[in-house]
Amino acid sequence: MIGYEMIGRGPEKVLVLHGWFGDHTVWAPTFPFIDRERFSFAFLDYRGYGRSRGMSGDYSIKQISADAIELADHLGWDDFSVVGHSMGGQAAQRVAVDAPRRVQALVAVTPAPATGMQMPPEAEAMFAAVADSDEAGQQILGLSLGGRLKPEVAKHIMRFTRETTEIEAFRGYGRAFIETNFAEAAKSIKVPILILIGEYDGGVTEEFVRAVFPPLYLHAEIEIIPNSGHYPMLETPAWLMTRIEQFLSQRAR
Repeated sequence: MIGYEMIGRGPEKVLVLHGWFGDHTVWAPTFPFIDRERFSFAFLDYRGYGRSRGMSGDYSIKQISADAIELADHLGWDDFSVVGHSMGGQAAQRVAVDAPRRVQALVAVTPAPATGMQMPPEAEAMFAAVADSDEAGQQILGLSLGGRLKPEVAKHIMRFTRETTEIEAFRGYGRAFIETNFAEAAKSIKVPILILIGEYDGGVTEEFVRAVFPPLYLHAEIEIIPNSGHYPMLETPAWLMTRIEQFLSQRAR
């Protein structure tokens, strides 16, 4: 069974998927702001990450989805919402495809799309180098944070990643979210969708999201996270959890 941490004991069930850099505890700054009487949030760790270190697999988006659905089965959740950050936003879309009768709503935070991430060769090479190079990782993180925060922030995320992930898993997932494309299947998703974009995100930019996501999901709501780059759970945790819970609560009424 995949590793996870449960926060809350409420009737509204939510699976939360983390990104490429670091395990589920990247979400820890949001934990104090969770309505624990209304929601039950299950923050899972992918194979090779955090509480799932030592678990092998094919390190694919499809595997993340299968593990997430298996966790929901284990928890006895017949239906649930899915929240995903970055690579986890792409995986959350895959969960909605794979469990269409069970997923009630989807929140994608600074997400990679179901189309994969088309990049020029030099950018792909930079991403591929991160598994073995802290410098490459910090460069990507600095860009994703909008180049406006002190270097220690990117260094912290990079150090946190090294402490919580296995190198082969990190390398495998890095290829997966770039190369995976299930766009045609994703068009079948009809549940309420909220897509949140960091105001200063230099990677998953507003221009990129508004070009790629509406052709997949005409009904999706797209909003800007003020004063944030790619990591709003670190940069603006109170705002992020407030907006996630507002959206999910509206869906429940």
